[in-house]
Amino acid sequence: MKRDEFLRIQERYRDALLKDCIPFWLKNGMDAEYGGMCTYLDREGKRYVSDKSVWLNGRAAWVFALLCETYGERTDWKAAAYSCLDFLNQYCIDPADGRMYFSVTREGKPLRKRRYFFSETFYTIANAQSYRSFGDLQALGTARKYYDFLLAMYDDPAADPFRITPKVYAETRSGRAFARPMILLNVTHEMHRCDPERAELYESRGRSLTSDIFRYFYKEDFGVFLESVGPNGEFMADAAGGRTINPGHTIEGVWFLLNQAKLSGDAALVRKAASIFDRATELGWDERYGGILAFIDALNFPPEQLEHDMKLWWPMTETLISAVMLHEMTGEAKYWDWFVKADAYSFERFADPAYGEWFGYLRRDGTPTDPPCKGNLFKGCFHLPRALLLVDACLGRLADRAA
Repeated sequence: MKRDEFLRIQERYRDALLKDCIPFWLKNGMDAEYGGMCTYLDREGKRYVSDKSVWLNGRAAWVFALLCETYGERTDWKAAAYSCLDFLNQYCIDPADGRMYFSVTREGKPLRKRRYFFSETFYTIANAQSYRSFGDLQALGTARKYYDFLLAMYDDPAADPFRITPKVYAETRSGRAFARPMILLNVTHEMHRCDPERAELYESRGRSLTSDIFRYFYKEDFGVFLESVGPNGEFMADAAGGRTINPGHTIEGVWFLLNQAKLSGDAALVRKAASIFDRATELGWDERYGGILAFIDALNFPPEQLEHDMKLWWPMTETLISAVMLHEMTGEAKYWDWFVKADAYSFERFADPAYGEWFGYLRRDGTPTDPPCKGNLFKGCFHLPRALLLVDACLGRLADRAA
């Protein structure tokens, strides 16, 4: 493709980011009174719940700090990053054990605390990016502290100071979740990018986490990652959770693996990630209506998740990232074709020119749920801006190559 065509598409993505997505969240999400971001927003951006997601405040802090690094520091972006980060620092860490809450009230009073360490992962990358973007040494120290804390809990669950009834009784059925090494691989890459002084640690951890992902969760019979497996990677065929395939999660994992391949110079890993993308899109793409299905059952039985045939916004953002990166790294036209296909569906079905941002949830036929949702406890200022920014950057590199 010619350079001008890459640049034309790049401009569209940058406009979608800087003239649509980010203004939507700055206008509607930021809480000038208490700090942080409110993410329960309807189609027009009106707040319908005042509680705050700890995940999404960490994610938003990372996004706004990254915007400053990528496009130049702006007062409103930096203020938004620190509004979210300061809110987390002040209200979202349990002083009893250092673990973080899952959700809090608008004012910052704790509501829920979960066994999963994902609040801490997003807090870690927000702090790391604040160091890279603003030279915040205190944030770097916090990022290192929580990264080490995460690794300790990953290596030995007994190191987790938060004691809670287990989700499943281990003596009956124990297992592993794909989400844990997957998100830690991404966090490790962010730490490597932001904290070069500890590059050797992050490179070592990147290799070991990648090894864990393939050792336990990749199944040659299915060609994708399973969401839950036995303690040694066993396929739990009689458990609904053991048969769950989340195509969007696998596709998101593909571009994490591509970043690992870049870091380690591993051409074989690029080829493996490409084959996983091929299979995930084959299984997940809805040939009848378009879009990526939320969940499928590995043995083609009825999925346990009631929303299994819905179309969620984030599998499409991850498909855009993985497809354009695969085209860049392999040169294969089929991945550009996938990018074009995902782009067409996304901007036809999810984008909302009338009020901005993307609908979060579509029915299988591609119509938005009614009343439409732009944000909630799980959807905020993260997947879409991240995708728009990363695709923008990748298209720029492709344009330079085509010059």
